[in-house]
Amino acid sequence: MHKEAAIREPLILGHKTYHEITEDVCKPIEDKAPRMWYILFGIALVIGLYGVGCIFYLLGTGIGVWGLNKTIGWAWDITNFVWWVGIGHAGTLISAVLLLFRQKWRMAINRSAEAMTIFAVFMAGLFPLIHMGRLWVGYWTLPLPNHFGSLWVNFNSPLLWDVFAISTYLSVSLVFWYIGLIPDFATIRDRVKKPIPKKMYSILSFGWSGRAKHWNRFELVSLVLAGVATPLVFSVHSIVSFDFATSVIPGWHTTIFPPYFVAGAVFSGFAMVQTLLLVMRKAMKLEAYIHTRHVEYMNIVIMVTGSIVGTAYITELFISWYSGVEYEAYAFFNRATGPYWWAYWSMMTCNVVSPQLMWFKKLRRSLLFTFVISIVVNIGMWFERYVIIVTSIHRDYLPSSWSMHYPSHIDLGVYIGTIGLFFVFFLLFARFFPVLALNELKTILKSSGESYKNDTAPVHPYFAKNGHGSHGHDDHDTHNH
Repeated sequence: MHKEAAIREPLILGHKTYHEITEDVCKPIEDKAPRMWYILFGIALVIGLYGVGCIFYLLGTGIGVWGLNKTIGWAWDITNFVWWVGIGHAGTLISAVLLLFRQKWRMAINRSAEAMTIFAVFMAGLFPLIHMGRLWVGYWTLPLPNHFGSLWVNFNSPLLWDVFAISTYLSVSLVFWYIGLIPDFATIRDRVKKPIPKKMYSILSFGWSGRAKHWNRFELVSLVLAGVATPLVFSVHSIVSFDFATSVIPGWHTTIFPPYFVAGAVFSGFAMVQTLLLVMRKAMKLEAYIHTRHVEYMNIVIMVTGSIVGTAYITELFISWYSGVEYEAYAFFNRATGPYWWAYWSMMTCNVVSPQLMWFKKLRRSLLFTFVISIVVNIGMWFERYVIIVTSIHRDYLPSSWSMHYPSHIDLGVYIGTIGLFFVFFLLFARFFPVLALNELKTILKSSGESYKNDTAPVHPYFAKNGHGSHGHDDHDTHNH
């Protein structure tokens, strides 16, 4: 068994046994939902339905109901799309990349982070569809043989690469998440008494019996999927950045976009994981499994990716001056001092200044401070996308066509509605699915559990009576036959 250095903080606090871990994770599913869950679910559902209503109105009337005009043809729709795709990046990074690096601290956070990824990608996928204005011809984005003669997709367009990137990312994430859930569904299946939930969980668990052969295949498939998903973490947001970088518009036409977008995506994704997990650990009484050590590690990732994003901002400013292209220089000068200066400086404050506070150990280990910063970071990342998209196109080469973007109530309604729908999905997940990777957590109990690290683990009565070692291992052979 892998031995962890005594100086490291335990990952599982309290004197937990295997049975207690099962109880703690399954309790919220087996018990009746608390009143607070119903209140939050009701609020999220109302907001989500308002958003759905706005989408139906939009599809029935046309995308003229958005605050777009001749100059600004892209605004909130694509901003929200990129923002949601970014949020959906941390889950795969946590589960795939950290699995390949054998990081144990991912065990407590990977399940909810993966769920968050899938729901965020669902929300992101809505925007390109409604952005078409004619949802019923959405399948035209796929290269399908058809009877329209020469109707075929443009493989040179990054918008088409987006379709492939996001559908691949969603399918791989979904399979990865679901395979991780199978052993946990089997645990719940064996515990529930009521016939309907028992039947439901037995269908979901695919006849898992916990045999060694099953575990062997589980480990193998997880590793293969982690290998497949890791390049996706980097490719998806690079392709999203090509939507802008392959154009010739000053402010978009820049080669730094792919790495800078990937860093920004991980940055905002980890911030969203912090926001959700800090609330969830309190509401579901999981403080023993998600605590300051996990929060500190995630904050270090936020600090590093935030610094990369800050470096990218400064590089952009430098290159716009160094290039000697006056239009490029004006695009950035206009961002900082033009009519959208407030959005630019909000972005700078939230994304560059706030993560640097994480250098102070006391702050990065503070749960309240982390919660506030995680929200600030996602506000900043929304502004970043808005600044990139709107300020680059609202003033073009002809001053006579300069314009401003004012979002309509439909813009707002669709965006807020997607946030509502996201929480509807997440609350349903927290109610019916195990939010921690139950069986994976058990694998680190003996190496990273507090009682085992302090050598105060509970001893089985049989071993205590026969004078065996504290972990149920005999220190000397007393059974010589």
